[in-house]
Amino acid sequence: MTEPLWPSIAILAFVTLQRLTELPIAAANTRRLLAQGGTEVGASHYPLIVALHAAWLGALWWFALGRPINFAFLALFVLVELGRVWVLRTLGPRWTTRIIVVPGEALVAAGPYRYVNHPNYLVVIAEIAVLPLVFGLWQIALVFSLLNAAVLAIRIRAENRALGAAQRG
Repeated sequence: MTEPLWPSIAILAFVTLQRLTELPIAAANTRRLLAQGGTEVGASHYPLIVALHAAWLGALWWFALGRPINFAFLALFVLVELGRVWVLRTLGPRWTTRIIVVPGEALVAAGPYRYVNHPNYLVVIAEIAVLPLVFGLWQIALVFSLLNAAVLAIRIRAENRALGAAQRG
């Protein structure tokens, strides 16, 4: 007996619509931060991030449809998404998918940033690992987690360098 399609479609549609809704918000925030004198750092690796996330979602749409849902991992994913909301609300108009440094702006030290330097990246790490596990796709979780680790190593190094320079100067 095969599983119904609608649960996997509902979950993947939610995540896809979430991302598509966030893109114009991030773009508007980016434009505003640049207009305030901000500069973008690490633009050369940004296409890798976009490609990684698009491929991850594409792989899930390709392989997850009709697969059984693991409700424990789904509950964990919901908790991760609450963390995502916490990060986005904390950053507010400073949240963007790019690294934009505005001279004179203090680092955010509220919300999850009180406890960890890069909570948004922790959320993304968890999302990329946990969502495939909702569908029992540990191979996708592993492959994309490794790819994400490689991209985040580049990104976090660039962001730390830029934020450190902004705080010094």
